[in-house]
Amino acid sequence: MNKFLKLPLVAFSALLMGGCGFGKGPQGDLVGAEDRPDFNPQEVPFGMVPCPGGTFHMGQTDQDISASMVNMNKQVTIAGFYMDETEITNNEYRQFMNAIRQDSIDVLGEEYVMTELYPDTTVWVRDFTYHMGDPLMEYYYTHPAFDDYPVVGVDWFAAKYFCNWRTKHKNAANEEAGSAPTPNFRLPSEAEWEYAARGGRDLATYPWGGPYLRNSKGCMLANFKPGRGDYASDGYAYTSAVGSFFPNDFGLYDMSGNVAEWCDDAYMEASVPVVWDMNPTNPDDNEPRKVVRGGSWKDIAYFLETGTRNFEYQDSARSYIGFRTAMIQIGMGTNRQLN
Repeated sequence: MNKFLKLPLVAFSALLMGGCGFGKGPQGDLVGAEDRPDFNPQEVPFGMVPCPGGTFHMGQTDQDISASMVNMNKQVTIAGFYMDETEITNNEYRQFMNAIRQDSIDVLGEEYVMTELYPDTTVWVRDFTYHMGDPLMEYYYTHPAFDDYPVVGVDWFAAKYFCNWRTKHKNAANEEAGSAPTPNFRLPSEAEWEYAARGGRDLATYPWGGPYLRNSKGCMLANFKPGRGDYASDGYAYTSAVGSFFPNDFGLYDMSGNVAEWCDDAYMEASVPVVWDMNPTNPDDNEPRKVVRGGSWKDIAYFLETGTRNFEYQDSARSYIGFRTAMIQIGMGTNRQLN
C-alpha cells in the first residue's frame, strides 16, 4: 500500500502544501539566513542623481583632430549607477578635511594629512608661468566666497581617500539607524563617466546634445576657453560655482568644462579595443597615468567633447582638475528606471 495513504488527511495536505512552496516549515527547510538587516529599495543618495543603465557607443563623436587614434567607437553596456549632481565643492571637501583632522590626525600624521590630503593651493601659482595666481592661492579654498566652487589641487590618491571616507561616514550613520550598509562611494570608471556625460544621448558631441557651444540666445553652455586669450566670454575667468550652467538630460551639471575630473581607470592608449564591452574598466596600479575627462575652464572646446580622452599623473594636483563620486545601483535590473 502507498505510504501516503497511511497518513491522516490533515498531515497529507500539509505535506503537499509544504512541497509546493505554500509555507516555510520551522525545521529542516531552506528558509534563508535570519537576522538580516532591513533593506528597502535603494534610495538615491543625497546629492546624487540616477544614471539608468543602458547601451551606448563609447568613443569619439567628431574628428580626431590630434590624430591620436586612442578612442575609436565601441558599443558597450553600462549597469545602472548614481553620480554626484555636481563636482565635489570646496565646502564638501572641507567637511572631509575637518573629520580627518579631528579623528585621524594621530594615525595618519599631520604631515601626510597636510601634504597628501589637504588641497594644494600653490597650484594656482605653479601651473602657469608669469601668472598672478597669488590671490587664488590665498583665498580659493579658504574663503567662504568660494564654498560652492569645485575643489582643485587634489590628486588622484586624495580623491580616492575622500571616497573611502565618505563610505565609512555614511555607513556609520546607517549602522546606528539599523540599516543595511550602502555600497561604496568611488570614482566613476571612464566608461561610466562618458555614459553619464552624454545623458542618454548616444553619440552626443557635448552633454547638451548638439554640436554648438552656445544656445539660441547666444549664451555659452559651459565654462571653458572660447578663444585665444579669451577666458571670460562664458562669464567666468576661472572656475564657476557648480551648477552655474544647464544640466544634461540625466540632471548632471558641469560634465563639460569648469574643472576636468578624475576617473578610476588607468590610462592606456589601446584600452578601447582591449577592455570588455560590459562595464569596461582598466585598473592598473602599475600605470601612474590616470584618466581625466571633461575639460576645464582653461581648455579649448575639443577637450569638452564627451569622447575626448586625456590623462594626468596620479600624484599630480592641478588648478583645473577636480572630481565627483559614483555609486553602483543594486537590487534592480539594468534597464529599469531608477527611483
